[in-house]
Amino acid sequence: MDYPALAIEFMEKMRLLRQTKPHRQMSQSMHGECFVLQYIADQHGSVVPGEIREIMGISSARIAATLNSLERKGLITRDIDPIDRRRVLVNLTSKGEETAKIHHRKLYEKTVEMLRLLGEEDAGAYVRITGRLVELTAQMTEEETEE
Repeated sequence: MDYPALAIEFMEKMRLLRQTKPHRQMSQSMHGECFVLQYIADQHGSVVPGEIREIMGISSARIAATLNSLERKGLITRDIDPIDRRRVLVNLTSKGEETAKIHHRKLYEKTVEMLRLLGEEDAGAYVRITGRLVELTAQMTEEETEE
């Protein structure tokens, strides 16, 4: 198999896919404020900003700006950890929880729609291959960490 040629074709297809409205909507909901809200909701409790920064792979300044924006919108609170006063704990407000649920539901519905368009066989193959890529990239990351 000509992997270099396949890589070029894949990269072009991904570029075209990124330009479609449904893909942009899904991508936006997995980044920025939407991602932060969903991440906090998934933790079912307090989260420290450094944890969010690390999982998103962004700077401390960027996460601070994102949290400031979410706080101004009334979606999160930031409180001093009563056990370790050096730490700040981030929690969702009830408005933040509702917003996270709405974003999650929209992302879920878009995903169902896109998988349905692929059809049963291709949708199953796509999910299987994506899972395989997740496994392989996790292994690559572990190996790089060990070196």
